[in-house]
Amino acid sequence: MDGQVPETKKLILDELKHHAPFTVLGALTGIIIMAFLYKMPHKAAYNAFYVFHPLHVILSALVSASMYRNHKCPTDIKKCKHWPMIAIGFFGAIGIATLSDSVMPFLGEKLLGMPHAEAHIGFIEKWYLVLPLAAVGVGIAFYRPSTKFPHAGHVLISTWASLFHVIMAIGQSLSWVYYVGIFVFLFLAVWLPCCISDIVFPLLFVGKIEE
Repeated sequence: MDGQVPETKKLILDELKHHAPFTVLGALTGIIIMAFLYKMPHKAAYNAFYVFHPLHVILSALVSASMYRNHKCPTDIKKCKHWPMIAIGFFGAIGIATLSDSVMPFLGEKLLGMPHAEAHIGFIEKWYLVLPLAAVGVGIAFYRPSTKFPHAGHVLISTWASLFHVIMAIGQSLSWVYYVGIFVFLFLAVWLPCCISDIVFPLLFVGKIEE
């Protein structure tokens, strides 16, 4: 266990560093989209949010559960206890996707003084959509575990989910100050929660990282 903490810390820092440039690129795509769609009607932005947020949940569940499986029992799924893998994928996806897509954008909206700031919590508003998709993501991890491409998709889709949450709150013209502030919040809302969900959270439950 003594050797686990430095090794895990190094892996986490390496992953955060590795994903920062891609998260910057994702946030830039969000700003470009916002430049064209910031006047989108609230209902349309709401519907777009509930396309990207559930997609984020399924990818997050897949990657979180896969990360746990790949480090806990990389060669034989039969050596893994199923319930920890299910819980890690499910709660990691639901909790941290909500933080990334809803809570942090809402805080940004309030700080920027957006008139229609409101937290849309997917597992409450549309539990019948979000919760089953988290289960699907975990199920895929049992048979086709993957942490590479899904994480890239996870970051981009999370950016767009956060973006449409912000667009719902705008209700006004945007100055360059708003664009800078939104870029910062998009980056933070995606980079830290997504890496925590995909990397930090599942590794907390791995007794020893296996090479």
